[in-house]
Amino acid sequence: MGKIKKRQDKRGIQISFAWLFAIIVGIFILILAIYSVTRITDTGRDVVGAKGAAEIGVLLNPLETGFEEARSTLMSVPTDTRIHNRCDETGEFGRQTIRVSQKSFGKWAETNIDVGFLNKYIFSDADVEGRSFYLFSKQFEFPFKVSDVIFMTSSLEDYCFVSAPEEIADEITNLNQGNLYVSDEINECLSGSILICFDQGGCDINVRYSIGEVTKEGTTLFFVNDALMYGAIFSDSETYECQVKRLMKRADNLALLYDEKASSLKGEGCSLEMSFSSYRNALNNIQTSENLFTAFGEADKIGDENEGAGGSGCELW
Repeated sequence: MGKIKKRQDKRGIQISFAWLFAIIVGIFILILAIYSVTRITDTGRDVVGAKGAAEIGVLLNPLETGFEEARSTLMSVPTDTRIHNRCDETGEFGRQTIRVSQKSFGKWAETNIDVGFLNKYIFSDADVEGRSFYLFSKQFEFPFKVSDVIFMTSSLEDYCFVSAPEEIADEITNLNQGNLYVSDEINECLSGSILICFDQGGCDINVRYSIGEVTKEGTTLFFVNDALMYGAIFSDSETYECQVKRLMKRADNLALLYDEKASSLKGEGCSLEMSFSSYRNALNNIQTSENLFTAFGEADKIGDENEGAGGSGCELW
């Protein structure tokens, strides 16, 4: 595989704070709902849980209120909590689901309520445990904006980025997240940290940044931009591959809309020769993250064409 040409967003990490706040409030409502009903009957728990799920469904609607400077958010809860992150790739957009369980009287209290979303993408391990959780968000562009994606980690786990490229080290530093660190040497990392090494081996997670590979627990995941790199770092392999497929489905649907827009602009004197059919075919042929590279090549082509039309007012996004 050749060296990847990444489109860099000079604005760094971008985050819809209102959207992220909605997610935090939504999860917190669910946690409080579960916490408050662990001492009542199963029927009562399901009724309250269903109500909490409905409230979160409203709160997590995308809020297009603009973007703010990159920031990290810490969500804290009163007792030991597990957030179960589940991804289903079936259907037109796939589905993101969250289930929360808490420890009560020394035992984990489970609920049968799953909160599901068609338009949310949370990258994390399948089960994240603690009393505090960090979340940050980044745009996924391919080449147009497909969605904001969220990365969730427990405050119980520290991550040390060793010898990261300057732009990645700057992002992590500016994010100022309490469990993320940058270092030039492995021996400078906090004891017990999960080591993320760039272009060297022997760490918990090894990133070959120039060719788009993340290797962890004996499995190699592939990425084509920084948003997916973070996703591969912070997710288990099953969650990552599922969320990649869901993002490609969303990109395919957006490409269809942009293709229709390009056709309508031709009547206004705009000559756009974008190969959306080739791009969409590449998206639909993605079976694993390794297939991303072909789709990235097609995305790069239509991205360059769109940039070239910017001066004439014919750009699509």
